[in-house]
Amino acid sequence: MLKPGMNARLQMRIAIACCVATLAGSMSSAPLAAAEPSKYPTMAPIEQYRIASQADEVALARSAAPPSISTDAEVLVLGERAYQVAAKGKNGFVCIVERSWASDPGDPEFWNPKERSPNCFNPPAARSVLPTYLERTKWVLAGATDAEILRRTKADIASGKIHAPEVGAMCYMMSKDGYLNDSAGGHWHPHLMFYMPRVAGNPPDWGANLPGSPVLGGDAGLEPAAVYFVPVSKWSDGSPGAANM
Repeated sequence: MLKPGMNARLQMRIAIACCVATLAGSMSSAPLAAAEPSKYPTMAPIEQYRIASQADEVALARSAAPPSISTDAEVLVLGERAYQVAAKGKNGFVCIVERSWASDPGDPEFWNPKERSPNCFNPPAARSVLPTYLERTKWVLAGATDAEILRRTKADIASGKIHAPEVGAMCYMMSKDGYLNDSAGGHWHPHLMFYMPRVAGNPPDWGANLPGSPVLGGDAGLEPAAVYFVPVSKWSDGSPGAANM
């Protein structure tokens, strides 16, 4: 079961671990290995986080959502000092490939250079959720440490610069070509993410994390938000996703 107080990426890793544990239990009675220290204690050379071809990054970003949405979305790509517009949009959606620092500082994969997470944010999320990640990216590209990023994030929350998501904020994560984290071994399941203002504990309205519920998630760590994951049956290209959670 997922627990409140964890950031969205960590909650997804727990869901992945539960799937792995279930599979392992059906194959062997051997216990799972103990958690290991982070393999990514510091930032790797910046080039390891880049995608060499801008066209490839645009295509990967658009793969987050079905073409009916992503074709007319704005696309941002990682530049020298910040994300920059690679394609202007018409529908208010914004597609982007997030890197590992989308997680909270202290996450064991915060500096994992392999992570490529295609997201396509709807207009409310593009206005109220995405700016926090874009600002953090500027800090990262300017050389901020994870400790400094943590301090700045807390300060922006205290000042109200980082605030609760707008009503209706959500994003698509339906790309089978991304690499979400090492725990997923790649892309996990196609899913949607819904952003809500943080409330105490795990609100019963969503029925999240209950046996048989397709809704996972809860409080989102540092930020004043709760994030819920809803797996869907198909990838953005229409091909079937994994059959079981």
